[in-house]
Amino acid sequence: MLTEPPERGRAFGRSDAARLVVAGVLILLALASGALLDLAPSDPGLAAGVVAPAAIAAPRDATIANSVETKAAQDAAAAAVPPQYDFTASGASQVAAAQVTELRKDLGPVDAAFQNGKTAEARQALLTDLLNWLSPADHSTLLVLTPDRWSLVEEAAGSALNQAEQVEIRQVDPTSQATLAQQYTPGALGLSTAETQLAAALAAPYLVTNSAYSPVLTSAARARAAAAVDTVTDSVKAGQVLVDRGHVISDADMVRIRFFELDVSRVDWGKSGSWLLVVALTSALLLAWLWRFRPHYWERTRTLILIGGTFAAAVLVEKIPGGRTWFPFALPGAAVGVLLTLLLDEGVASIVLALLALLAGVVNGLSLELATYVFLGGFAGMLAVGKGERQHPFIVAGMAVAATQLLVVAVFWMVGQPASASLLELAGAAVGSAVVATIIALGTFSVLGNLFGILTPPQLLELANPTQPVLRRLPTETPGTYHHSLMVGNLAERAASAIGADPLLTRVAAYYHDIGKLANPLAFIENQAGGENIHDSLEPEVSATILRQHVQDGVDLAVRYGLPKPLIGFIPQHHGTAVMGFVYGKARDAAAAPFGGEKTTAGRAAAEAVDRTRFRHGGPKPQSREAALIMLADGVEASVRSLSNREEPTIRAMVGRIISERLDDGQLDDCDLTIRDLERIREVFVGQLLGMYHQRVAYPSSKVVEIESRRESSGRG
Repeated sequence: MLTEPPERGRAFGRSDAARLVVAGVLILLALASGALLDLAPSDPGLAAGVVAPAAIAAPRDATIANSVETKAAQDAAAAAVPPQYDFTASGASQVAAAQVTELRKDLGPVDAAFQNGKTAEARQALLTDLLNWLSPADHSTLLVLTPDRWSLVEEAAGSALNQAEQVEIRQVDPTSQATLAQQYTPGALGLSTAETQLAAALAAPYLVTNSAYSPVLTSAARARAAAAVDTVTDSVKAGQVLVDRGHVISDADMVRIRFFELDVSRVDWGKSGSWLLVVALTSALLLAWLWRFRPHYWERTRTLILIGGTFAAAVLVEKIPGGRTWFPFALPGAAVGVLLTLLLDEGVASIVLALLALLAGVVNGLSLELATYVFLGGFAGMLAVGKGERQHPFIVAGMAVAATQLLVVAVFWMVGQPASASLLELAGAAVGSAVVATIIALGTFSVLGNLFGILTPPQLLELANPTQPVLRRLPTETPGTYHHSLMVGNLAERAASAIGADPLLTRVAAYYHDIGKLANPLAFIENQAGGENIHDSLEPEVSATILRQHVQDGVDLAVRYGLPKPLIGFIPQHHGTAVMGFVYGKARDAAAAPFGGEKTTAGRAAAEAVDRTRFRHGGPKPQSREAALIMLADGVEASVRSLSNREEPTIRAMVGRIISERLDDGQLDDCDLTIRDLERIREVFVGQLLGMYHQRVAYPSSKVVEIESRRESSGRG
């Protein structure tokens, strides 16, 4: 009891094992619901043109026939094939024969002009109106030809036309016609230059295309070129990144993705199994920590539900948006640390917050940034919130959370390891998260306290208000008890501040610790106002029963007025199982009286034979430092008030005696007060009592009142 730190009182037993199993299963079931998100078939949403949300890696080695890249190579080969035409030698010969026939037909009138023995003048007259499309030079050459020369020119024109049509002609125009005609005009006939020019001019207009573009031949040629291209294959190694995060997925990328079926909706059994394992481990560690270091929480089912439920709810909230850029940073995880600090203590809050941060990082792609963000943000809120007695600490805590989360985001951004969202998005999420966490903590603090039977500062401040129904009765029905409760509250509150206990809870509990005396006010000397003490005429055991009853009456009255259970628990603990010294002393005196009192051996033996347990209170002993402080303050205040000499040595001796008696009687065995705490308590009590009972200067007016009161008393006497 009196060592630091206190050790756990007992080993892990069957009841602890049962509690561990039940609590662990409930927490695990709650957290396992997060696995349902993984068990639902999920569409990866991968398609060509989509930005990869995360790096996509090959699960195994493979050689992949890439149809997209093969098609691209085939298209390139086909595009390299020139347009195909339908030219053939036989076709060209047919065209040539037809065109030569057409030429000779059209030259028939010219042949006629050179026949029948016409004179030169008559021939020239006939030729003047023929072939007027020839150039003036060629027409002049025609007019001076003799029939023999004309025959040679005509033969040369037909030969030129026939030879030129044997080659491929895809298109014709006057320039190409003239060039071809000149190229194929035979020189073996002995024609002059002018005659050769005339023969080419006659043949040129009859040159036509003998080769046309063929879509069929072109398609066939391109198909053959494409078919000649080998299939393009990709050799991929296990773990190789197919598409990096943030890159646009191409059609070729999709071939590799489809090969491994990474775009198929499927149940991720591995992810679900890993989630269940990690939540089972964290839940077990949390419960083990509570059993080892917070046994008083471990043994309170409602508190265990609060811790486990808060942890599970927070983890599930972190699980829902797992992997979504900035959204996990907007979740109000800091509210968990703030609430558990206020409702329980900073140790529990720190452990839960650390495990929550770990799981937040796990469900978001092993994100160190998010884990750091959640833990440090929540820790800053824990440090800044204080006791939560007013709204102002919540606002300060929210500002601390926002500032810390912004710094974490900035640090990871500067070191080049940011999340996929932009810095502006993350900064907005950090501020929004802090605001929402503040609102949640402020709005649910008192609600959760009432729901789980935890006294919160706002509730205690309300209970300390003198307008509370039961407190309004004390000064009118039990004025002495009311004054005593105020004095005990002042003493215990100061002592609580000195040893790090809860001053507000201690003071409020002191106000209510003796409300049971309302059931029988005159049974207690502080309410008798100098009148007859009823216990003077009662047997010690009857007096003990009456005195003991005020504890049960106090519990009944507290329940009737709807006081919180934690506050009601202080009423039986403020006496513990201590001995009622006054009535126990009377019983000893009564037992020793027939034998001449305790001065004689027989008297002392008779006194020792009195059963001490019959004069003890029913308990339990104080279970907390606050309850122990009220027990000590109650005994000290009542004892010092009964002193006629209130000098410092007397008060110091009385305080030391009360503390020693309670310590020796084992009343402090169940709380975690230390020797150092008891020394501080003693000094605080002495200082406070000296301030309460210090000697005042005797004012003249006071002396007059005192003298007059004595005269009146003498006159009445």
